[in-house]
Amino acid sequence: MAGRSLAVGCAQWTHKAWPGRYWPERGRSELSAYATWCNAVEGNTTFYALPSTLSVQRWRAETPEGFRFCFKVSRSITHDRRLRDTSELLETFIERLAPLGDRLGPLWIQLPATFGPDDLGTLDRFLADVPRDGLRWGVEVRNAAFEAEGSAERQLHDLLHSRDVDRVLIDTRAVFAGPRETPAEIEAWERKPRLRVRPVALGPHPMVRFIGRTDPDANPPWWKPWVDKVAAWIAEGREPLVFIHTPDNVVAPDLCRRFHGEVGAAVGGLAPLPEPPATDEQLHMF
Repeated sequence: MAGRSLAVGCAQWTHKAWPGRYWPERGRSELSAYATWCNAVEGNTTFYALPSTLSVQRWRAETPEGFRFCFKVSRSITHDRRLRDTSELLETFIERLAPLGDRLGPLWIQLPATFGPDDLGTLDRFLADVPRDGLRWGVEVRNAAFEAEGSAERQLHDLLHSRDVDRVLIDTRAVFAGPRETPAEIEAWERKPRLRVRPVALGPHPMVRFIGRTDPDANPPWWKPWVDKVAAWIAEGREPLVFIHTPDNVVAPDLCRRFHGEVGAAVGGLAPLPEPPATDEQLHMF
């Protein structure tokens, strides 16, 4: 069926290992080069600081139609003020990203691990007031109470569904089943959350953050359940977004395309990813 789509991307669009590996070291900007491999990207930098208006305008100009930026809401909103008295901060956040227009994907509210069931009323009031006007929202929780398949999780899902907000799902199983040999692997073990996977779609744009292993071939067995789940969501008419991480992210662009290809084989009729420009054969060697 025509019109089916899956957005896939990495945690960033710049990486010191990517020029010369996935695209030439000189030439087009890193973002425009990245956009020939993936059709979406996580935007973590907005958690710490807002970009300039000129930067945002440039990002739109350097990406094709259909590309999606999924930016994390500022920590001043989610962590410092814990969603209270944030209307001015949120207005500034949205205004700064507005030049992206239709490139702007779901805005991603990542809540601290201390934000638990007793805070659901605060979350409900915050989501009741967020601007819509074509904007989509997703919430990632890190409090273990929401992963227990109990009343807290049901309350969370009922709340998000009532507000037409998606849940952002994080899967770190592969990280904690893998080795701790490199500095990046050790850091992933120490910093990534250990939460049970909840493959639930509450809205039209479910978002999955898959944190895999350094060895690229070790990841497909771990993401196979997501291939089946994402294919089912697409068949239901949803438009998922899947972001692939590894501890060092060196091979993440290739993994995104592999995952997209597996979902395409499972569901059929999936819109293709952009085709990277032809380069020297050595550019694609691993």
